[in-house]
Amino acid sequence: MDGTAHNAAANPFAGLDIENKVVDVLRTVYDPEIPVNIYELGLVYDVQVDGNGTVNIRMTLTSPMCPVAGSLPLEVEEKVRKIPGVTRVNVDVVWDPPWNPDMMSEAARLELGFF
Repeated sequence: MDGTAHNAAANPFAGLDIENKVVDVLRTVYDPEIPVNIYELGLVYDVQVDGNGTVNIRMTLTSPMCPVAGSLPLEVEEKVRKIPGVTRVNVDVVWDPPWNPDMMSEAARLELGFF
């Protein structure tokens, strides 16, 4: 081995690097009814990357009746799967805690006129 291995076992920061890339990708996913990405909306509750490149995402939707309930988690999975180093993606849609506008980032609140 030449010491340039870039897997999570050889590089303890590899998981953090993948996690940062996941967040960047999540910022490209939008609920079509709201002009703010799902990360800034506060729909993503947790992102974890294990040493094998498995990404676990815990997220919610604005409501259980959201018209993109079937497609938005699939879009998240497809986009995250394309990140180098990601071997598997698990998207878990949860309803607890229920999403509310207080979960939005300050930038999202400004964008949507919530003060």
